[in-house]
Amino acid sequence: MYRIVEKKTLSETVKLMKIEAPYIARNAKAGQFVMLRIDEKGERIPLTIADSDRENGLVTIIFMEIGKTTKELGTLKVGDNILNFVGPLGKPSEIERYGRVACIGGGVGIAPLYPIIKALKQVGNHVTSILGARNKSLLILEEEINNWSDELYIATDDGSKGLKGFVSDVLQKLIDEGKTFDIAWVVGPVIMMKVVANLTRKYNIKTVVSLNPIMVDGTGMCGSCRVSVGGKTMFACVDGPEFDGHLVDYDNLMQRNNRFIEEERESCKLAGVL
Repeated sequence: MYRIVEKKTLSETVKLMKIEAPYIARNAKAGQFVMLRIDEKGERIPLTIADSDRENGLVTIIFMEIGKTTKELGTLKVGDNILNFVGPLGKPSEIERYGRVACIGGGVGIAPLYPIIKALKQVGNHVTSILGARNKSLLILEEEINNWSDELYIATDDGSKGLKGFVSDVLQKLIDEGKTFDIAWVVGPVIMMKVVANLTRKYNIKTVVSLNPIMVDGTGMCGSCRVSVGGKTMFACVDGPEFDGHLVDYDNLMQRNNRFIEEERESCKLAGVL
């Protein structure tokens, strides 16, 4: 069992939890994730490791209450236990000194971007972070990311904070102003990653995206997380979750991610967590 030692509300539907998991905390690297199951009747879901405290054996997860399991997870309190908490899984981010790095996150995708930003800055990169959300109340980890960024830009759909528009608009503006980037990391909604990858392709900026498709076991056995990358079938849980952003078939990924929307709604209804 894995005890919840801290819980915070970051926005209306986004929660942060710190979990006692010493082994994972000691071994986790930027870009990796865990598979958790709340109880014996629960389903397994993947959540990226947002931070880890090796000294105190704590792992931070951040999640949006969007489906049955995440809504039930959001009802747990400090002192409650999670039955299964397995990790670290997936290949870690390839952290090295690239030079000028653009780190672009949207919505709850900002959470998995945070440890990547920290790791990139710690090895000496110049980090430009661009964060996007529908409105300022849904923006998360702004202060934490600002502490590890050389520059921070904000975009909101409604203009309530930063530029009115999208993260791709901010990136285009920076490029138009003469800023150059050696590599970009992009994490967020699939459509956002697609738009940004199309933009970076025009300027020959190497781009890494972190994918979060449907997963069941996290070991590559079930095949639920398969994605098409460069015309080849890859498994996000073992081959990723990070891939070349210019090779991902985003349309196929969006189609696969929408397979169980009706079933998820019915599950939420039956569980009384709508």
